[in-house]
Amino acid sequence: MGQLQTNASVSPGKAKNGNGNMLLWAILPVVLLAAILTAILTFGTGINEDSPAPIESLNVEKTVLTDDGITLKVMNSGPQELTIAQIMIDDAYWNFNVEPNETIPRMGRATVTIPYPWVEGDAHEVRMISSNSVIFDQEIAVAFKTPELNGERIWKYALIGLYVGVVPVALGLLWFPFLRRFSKRGMHAVLAFTIGLLFFLVVDTFGEGLELAAVAPSLFKGTGLVWFGAFLTFLLLAAIDQSNRKKYRDNAAEGKPLAYKLAAGIGLHNFGEGLAIGTAFAVGEAALGTFLVIGFTLHNLTEGIGIAAPLTKGRPTWRTFALLALIGGGPAILGVWSGGLILNNTLGALFFGIGAGAIVQVIYVITKMIMKESAQYQLSLFSWRNFSSVALGIILMYATALLVAA
Repeated sequence: MGQLQTNASVSPGKAKNGNGNMLLWAILPVVLLAAILTAILTFGTGINEDSPAPIESLNVEKTVLTDDGITLKVMNSGPQELTIAQIMIDDAYWNFNVEPNETIPRMGRATVTIPYPWVEGDAHEVRMISSNSVIFDQEIAVAFKTPELNGERIWKYALIGLYVGVVPVALGLLWFPFLRRFSKRGMHAVLAFTIGLLFFLVVDTFGEGLELAAVAPSLFKGTGLVWFGAFLTFLLLAAIDQSNRKKYRDNAAEGKPLAYKLAAGIGLHNFGEGLAIGTAFAVGEAALGTFLVIGFTLHNLTEGIGIAAPLTKGRPTWRTFALLALIGGGPAILGVWSGGLILNNTLGALFFGIGAGAIVQVIYVITKMIMKESAQYQLSLFSWRNFSSVALGIILMYATALLVAA
């Protein structure tokens, strides 16, 4: 009696050959793509239509005024190398020195030193002229000696960040005992108020980030950094929240991580406020800097209330409150240092995007919490109380923001 034979079994030799073929098909497209790109770079595209004017771009990242003259820290953000051939200040040609070299490669940085006797309080216009006769202007609206980096100034900037960030957030957290007395509907109103605060912050954060992106070197696509930073931060925090969800057995356990995320998002926003204050002092606008300190201090008081709201179902310790105040307000210190000493517009735009993404994710989590509890306790989600609370949060943040609109 014959036996049926099947092809279910494959010899080891054939299996190895199959794996080799699969590897070949995986590598072949990459090799062909590399060959095509190499051919384009070697022989060109066949269209030889050069621009009638050279494409050059030079960004001034920092202007420093000393007793010896003017120093410009510049970056070549154009597609090709650039040579600084001449410099004019107030319509007069001046000697200058460029380190490390007058010819700056693409994405390269250099320091331009000009022994110009600038006059304190006056306006000056610096014109850098490339070897291709392309002109790059840098305006000095009000000339004054750039503050020197020393321990005293670093300490004073840290105190300003403490006043603006940590202190008002900590004062807002002191409302925690009062918030615990609220009913379920009352707590939903407080959380809705927090959403209003955060909604204003996320709009303001995106706006600030896009402003920095506009003045950052175009090479780095600052606008994209804002949006990419926000999107990836939102996804990262959502993934962390999803992975930790099994640890949350009740709303009280869920509130503490939410408070920390809320503080982190607000902290990144406060970093931006510190940037504004530090920049004002760095360019000599001491009166504006003082006004910003007062305005932001009042503005940030309400943020502590929002951070405390998710904690009302638990029993947080004083250590928790101290950490939340530091996380929510501490970045303001870093912001003042960055704005006053080492401001970088590109990184600033990225940080604003990260902050906006963190705030959006917190809004999403709080909204889900309200929706879940409204269904659980058969409460109205879109009640007049909740609507009024969201509106009050936005209006209050807008009103306090007017104090620093200047």
